[in-house]
Amino acid sequence: MSVRRSPPRVITLILMAAVSLLSLNMFLPSLAQMAVDFDTSYAIVNISVAGYLAVSALLQLVMGPLSDRYGRRPVLLVGLGVFAIASVGCLFAENIWIFLLFRMLQAGVVSASVLSRAIISDMYDKQQAASLMGYVAMIMAVAPMMGPMVGGLLEQFLHWRASFALYAVFGIGLVVLGWLDVGETNQHPSATFAAQFKSYPELLQSRRFWGYSLCTAFSVGTFFIFLGGAPLAASAAFDLSPAWLGVGMGCTTAGFFLGNFVSGQIAARLQLSSLMTIGRLLTLAGLCVGAALMAGGLFHPVTFFASVVFVGIGNGLTLPAGNAGAMSVRPRLAGSASGLSGAMQVGGGAALTVLSGALISEGNGIAILMAMLIFCSLLGLVAALYVLRIDRQSPLPEAA
Repeated sequence: MSVRRSPPRVITLILMAAVSLLSLNMFLPSLAQMAVDFDTSYAIVNISVAGYLAVSALLQLVMGPLSDRYGRRPVLLVGLGVFAIASVGCLFAENIWIFLLFRMLQAGVVSASVLSRAIISDMYDKQQAASLMGYVAMIMAVAPMMGPMVGGLLEQFLHWRASFALYAVFGIGLVVLGWLDVGETNQHPSATFAAQFKSYPELLQSRRFWGYSLCTAFSVGTFFIFLGGAPLAASAAFDLSPAWLGVGMGCTTAGFFLGNFVSGQIAARLQLSSLMTIGRLLTLAGLCVGAALMAGGLFHPVTFFASVVFVGIGNGLTLPAGNAGAMSVRPRLAGSASGLSGAMQVGGGAALTVLSGALISEGNGIAILMAMLIFCSLLGLVAALYVLRIDRQSPLPEAA
């Protein structure tokens, strides 16, 4: 069985990154029932989201430098293998703590999203990379868009554990696919692993890197606030079944699909900072209009989910540009930049997920959720405007 030495096919990157996203949201409609089955609180079960994100953030800090030192291929395959094994552990866990242990290990799949971005950055310049990332994200968004719907149906007709059986199948399949198709794209590995960690201060001294990374972190943060708070808030406010809740949450990802399609069309012609700013403005406007309509009497699940669709649209425009921009600041450190920026996104998402779980209750859910989404979107817009200002003052990339 031969192993490919050439760069992977785009479809391979799409499938791997899609499963990485799917690992976060397919089982979300089942959180309330999982709390009942494990005889614990919703807040404890919600650690399966927040804790997973925290571990993912830590892993990204390591995986980026590891891939710059040892190559994209071996780091990717190890991460996928850990995910497959951990999924089997989640499937058979008999108490909440064993389940949470294996759930944290599932974070190994984050290697797929981190290294897919780095591989694209290895192969293209920043404008082409942003455009391709938009198209890749558009196609792979089908998986997380369908994920909550599939998870809700699996719980309703089988059991929530069926979602983790499906994760295990996906994990094993991706290990085989990665072995066969993912060739090495890092043609200039660093001399030592320690040298890669020493690159972090160089990245952090760049104003552009901070601007791109904070914008993407707050953009992703709005999505994680929604993931952490919507299952409880929407179920309580609108009395939705797990299947209908999954449909509502999946429709939000449809906005991400649309935003990425537009991004793929225009990214090669626009400044990255301009594209990010447009995405942040659309998100903020959609959420504010939705909040105003619900406050004015149109308190309905369609109003709520329609307004949150703009989180997906805005992120579809923002994230390809922001990720490509962060990795373009120091091209020779693309893996480290992808890992560090990704860790900021996921670490911030973990904190916001915990915060939303702590603040949102059945009585105040929708109001608090919308307020958090609007505030986080505003912070993302400020970061995008900061990068836009830097671009106007200093059009060329920073030398240091």
